[in-house]
Amino acid sequence: MSVHRSPFERLRTKFDESEPQCRQCGSQPADAGWRVTTSGRRVRYQFVCPTCDAIETKEIRLG
Repeated sequence: MSVHRSPFERLRTKFDESEPQCRQCGSQPADAGWRVTTSGRRVRYQFVCPTCDAIETKEIRLG
């Protein structure tokens, strides 16, 4: 049985499966993940480092 997932869910899974590394402190937390928010024509993926609280944002604009 196949499970239908939106393109946004698949992209989030791809981000989650990558080896996250904080660009600020270099930490590689194993339990960190990406948070997804949407607002109108934008989809924003954010990674918050649990070590130093730095935030990395990737945004997709829908046109």
